[in-house]
Amino acid sequence: MKWMAGVAIATASVVLLPQAALAKKPAPAPQRAAPAFASDDDVFIALRDASRSGDLARIEELAAKLGNFPLPSYVDYYRLRPRIATASDQEIRSYLTRYDGQAIADRLRNDWLLELGRTRNWTLFDEQYPLFVLNDDTQLKCYALMSRALKGQNVAEEARTVLVGPQNYGEACPALVTTLVEAGQFTQDDVWAQIRLIAESGFPGTIRRLALLTDASETMLTQALDKPDAVLAKGPGGNRAAREIFILALGRSAKNNPDRAVDALVANANRLSERERAQAWAQIALPASLKLLPEAAVYWHRTPGAALSLESHQWKARAALRAGEWKQVKTAIEAMPATLANDGPWVYWLARAYRAEGKTEEARKLFESIADQNHFYGQLALEELGSKITIPPRAQAVTAEELAPMASNAGFQRALKFFDLNMRFEGYREWNWELRRMNDRQHLAAAEFARQKNVLDRMVNTSDRTKAEFDFTQRFPSPHRNEMHASTERLGLDMAWVYGLIRQESRFIQNARSHVGASGLMQLMPATAQYVARKIGMEGFTQSQVNDIQTNITLGTNYLNMVLNDLEGSQAMATAAYNAGPGRPRAWRSTLQRQVEGAVFAESIPFNETRDYVKKVLSNATYYAALFEGKPQSLKARLGTVAPKGFAPSELP
Repeated sequence: MKWMAGVAIATASVVLLPQAALAKKPAPAPQRAAPAFASDDDVFIALRDASRSGDLARIEELAAKLGNFPLPSYVDYYRLRPRIATASDQEIRSYLTRYDGQAIADRLRNDWLLELGRTRNWTLFDEQYPLFVLNDDTQLKCYALMSRALKGQNVAEEARTVLVGPQNYGEACPALVTTLVEAGQFTQDDVWAQIRLIAESGFPGTIRRLALLTDASETMLTQALDKPDAVLAKGPGGNRAAREIFILALGRSAKNNPDRAVDALVANANRLSERERAQAWAQIALPASLKLLPEAAVYWHRTPGAALSLESHQWKARAALRAGEWKQVKTAIEAMPATLANDGPWVYWLARAYRAEGKTEEARKLFESIADQNHFYGQLALEELGSKITIPPRAQAVTAEELAPMASNAGFQRALKFFDLNMRFEGYREWNWELRRMNDRQHLAAAEFARQKNVLDRMVNTSDRTKAEFDFTQRFPSPHRNEMHASTERLGLDMAWVYGLIRQESRFIQNARSHVGASGLMQLMPATAQYVARKIGMEGFTQSQVNDIQTNITLGTNYLNMVLNDLEGSQAMATAAYNAGPGRPRAWRSTLQRQVEGAVFAESIPFNETRDYVKKVLSNATYYAALFEGKPQSLKARLGTVAPKGFAPSELP
């Protein structure tokens, strides 16, 4: 639960000394003793912090104390990482050789490649890039394409595939765009598509780097971003750059006031070409969709031929879903790039659109293509084929022979050490690195090893990766059953739903704490915990108790029950409320013009995190119910329907 956060501000007083006192030469201050460390673990954590701040002297001082620490590759990484720009190639190669095959060596190669790209050292970059195992860094992908383009290779299509997430662009991706324009591989269409995408994503600083590639000045671009209504008042100019600026301003203005943007576009439509009008409507349709305005579906109808971002493609389909326009749903999905259209959600909704058109055989084939996938849309597809959700047969138990390599795995041992240090990010990196080449049986064995070590989040994550053999006791654990049963039974609350929520919130990490301060199994915010404790009469409650299992479950289930009752018993809406706050689902519901399926409501939640959260929690809950009750379950029944408040089903179209 992440919708409330508090901010504390500390202040310090400054004491002014008399001038006479300042005139006296102070005695030399005594040398401050270095802080004492309780253990090598504390020294190691201090070393990490010093590495992050780039304190080279402190780094060497601390590293010298850790000669026998069980994570030597990380001690050396923290020594080398702050010097990546000045260290010799020989020193970096020596590290990579010494720790070849470890996750942290691949991380250092990632760091080195970024520096090689930044300095345009293409000889070394081209040598090292094929050795980067994870290959998950967008900036490096841009540098790699840039290097190839400079050698005369045509990489335009590959670049268009990579350049879709401006939040990850850094310096590399705008540099790639510049290189491709200079090489004649990117046109003005590509440049303006990138500018619109970056504006849509909220990274205007990157836009300014592309200003030199257009006939628009940086001042014009800045005004379109910061003062869009002033641009709209002037109308589109006579050249392409001026018209693109106008279109960009329409999108920025529509984020605050879609009606004003619509009025500006209608008034100036005859000054734009047909293609430009389509692009202009797309600029308005996306923010209108994110506001869940009913008019959004109408705006999308006016966008044929527009260049759409991945986000726009999806919201074009979502707006049609909310409006019940199955023909438009079909059109929108069929226009998506293949990588998007082949994703589970859009396979399912395309099948639904085909069935609405009477194409039952085409629909059936699409449902069958995802019905064996253990996720929200796989479950819904299974129900569309006339079946219910059950637990697949449990795989053969892991043997001692299969378990032994997991217990002796050096990467897993490093991960466990990091978990003991509460350095979960580093632990996840080590654990997941070891899973890369494992088959189903090895994943099950690794998950069982995690169970034995009581690292339930890794058990769940690891078991989730199997494709043909399954152990749902690993995927869907239910610890603390006595406390949970007592609390849910007292409230009349669905225990499967609560476990489904915990699985998504904390993965059963008892001391989990989110970046906004939510704590414990059910990720309670401090203000929420205090509020619920007061409402249920929990005397003597203090924030120090929030990670206590019994207290966390008691407060979390009571709060969830309050939210559920406030939202007329809808698990779909209450789940959204638990993540995004109680007011938001009510606001989203108020924009509906008709009753919709719970799945449509979930898919059209305008917050990415909450949309994903609701689908996963209710999918989890359905599997938990099948485990607890030992009989088939319906996700569609759990989702129910959502309608505008005060509308009876008979009053709805």
